[in-house]
Amino acid sequence: MTQMVTALVRLRSALQAAELPLDLPGVEALRDSRRAMVDQLEDYVIPRLMTLDAPLLTVVGGSTGAGKSTLVNSLVGHRVTTPGVLRPTTRSPVLVHHPDDAAWFGQDRLLPDLERVTHSTNDPAALQLVATTAVPAGLAVLDAPDVDSVEERNRQLAAQLLAAADLWLFVTSAARYADQVPWGFLKQAAERSTAVAVVLDRTPEDAVATVSSHLARMLASRGLKDSPLFTVAEGPVDDEGLLPPAHVAPVRAWLENLAGDTAARAAVVQQTLEGAVRDVARRAYPVADAVAEQARATDTLRDDVDRAYEEAVDAVNRACADGTLLRGEVLARWQEFVGTGDLLRSLEAKVGWLRDRVVSTVKGKPRQAEQVTVAVESGLETLILEHAEAAAERAESAWRQSPAGRTLLERGDRDLGRASRDLRRQAERTVREWQSDVLEMVRTEGADKRTTARFLAFGVNGLSVALMVVVFASTAGVTGTEVGIAGGSAVLGQKLLEAVFGDQAVRRLADRAKRSLDQRLRALLEGERARFTDLLDEQGLAPGAADRLREAARKVDDQRFAARRHGGVAAPPRTTQERTT
Repeated sequence: MTQMVTALVRLRSALQAAELPLDLPGVEALRDSRRAMVDQLEDYVIPRLMTLDAPLLTVVGGSTGAGKSTLVNSLVGHRVTTPGVLRPTTRSPVLVHHPDDAAWFGQDRLLPDLERVTHSTNDPAALQLVATTAVPAGLAVLDAPDVDSVEERNRQLAAQLLAAADLWLFVTSAARYADQVPWGFLKQAAERSTAVAVVLDRTPEDAVATVSSHLARMLASRGLKDSPLFTVAEGPVDDEGLLPPAHVAPVRAWLENLAGDTAARAAVVQQTLEGAVRDVARRAYPVADAVAEQARATDTLRDDVDRAYEEAVDAVNRACADGTLLRGEVLARWQEFVGTGDLLRSLEAKVGWLRDRVVSTVKGKPRQAEQVTVAVESGLETLILEHAEAAAERAESAWRQSPAGRTLLERGDRDLGRASRDLRRQAERTVREWQSDVLEMVRTEGADKRTTARFLAFGVNGLSVALMVVVFASTAGVTGTEVGIAGGSAVLGQKLLEAVFGDQAVRRLADRAKRSLDQRLRALLEGERARFTDLLDEQGLAPGAADRLREAARKVDDQRFAARRHGGVAAPPRTTQERTT
């Protein structure tokens, strides 16, 4: 028994961790099933396994107006629960038990989430306990709300209470016995092998034979042919609202005999408990499959976002490296700085002569260098914003193609189809930090050259500008023979840097500057991507939850099959060896 309790506790934990947050097709029914399984494990299966000697809990349930409360009062012999006159009736469920059995129904046992009270209340979150010697020891009767109540809270509570029962005393009437909702509950009872007795209540005497025969056939066709069927003829009630004792005598006698027969009572508990354990383990597998499907859907949504923002990073990097950025304002400011118009015509000349011309041209132009820096900053910011907007649009569009993605977009309070509002400010900071990074690279590389004429002629700012220009065309395959404007501009920048640092140092600086820019771009766009992925992470899908749930269900099945060999789900191992395996 200890091993079974452990397995069931682990199954409960696995079910609690098996979140189903995404609105995939058919998920709502599985969410309900998961909640119901957790409730049944907590409310009935685990507590019952740990207290097998507890009284037999009989839950009286059924349709609106079937006469459940009147029946309970009549069985007890005095009023213990208030029949509802107006519908829906909102009140706490009432549990009637023998005084000697009071200890079995404390807060730590049956239905632990319901507060215990000893007075009538309209709070459905409370369980009213009524102790009376009119109920035999070993038996408890619980009056539940209507299973078809128009109030959802009543329906949910009725389902919860029935799931916590050892025995269902299901009450219906001649007018309501064919209703769909009650039969849905009875179908569940048959599937779970729950012990059920049916009471046909409020039936005119001339209709008892006809209605009871039809009801018996319906029970047999739905797997409940062994369920006792009692009929309570319609009759007058006394001042306390009780039926004549003779009307309920067969039901009362059957319950009293059951309470007094330890073996029969244990058989009912065994039947219901075994059925509940089997049913919970069986129903866990579809939930596990749904969790796995949720994980796959999450991975797909995450891949859509990753793809959109990886494309954005690649696009910005391409534009920064293929000369695209060396147009417009950046190109104009660079030409002002190096006098490109004259120098481009000299690209075929000797390298040494070109270096001397570059030195002569840029000497004493610090203001123009600053203007190039500003133009680069503006151009990069525009490029980043453009591709961030495009990535957000692509990611949102991809999410709208799936039900789960659409739900997440509608559930959030953020406009994910646009770049974040503060991206421009973040882009400005990122570009400036990169430019500072480049400046520091040049300053560090030129630490031992600061007194040379060429270093002094260019200045740190001028050399930094040249390095940026080289980076913006460094993957375009520019050579000294190219005559394109962007390529030529990059060649001039490269020659300017080589005049101070040499070929190898320039290549190293350009590579470091490119890596720095790529890292900063990725970090910036990662923040944009996180707006989507954070929404996925907030759903609470635990990695491996589906596998853990399947494994927990298999452990319960293993224990159940082992217990069957020993005479039932609650039977302890027979030997010390069996206890330790």
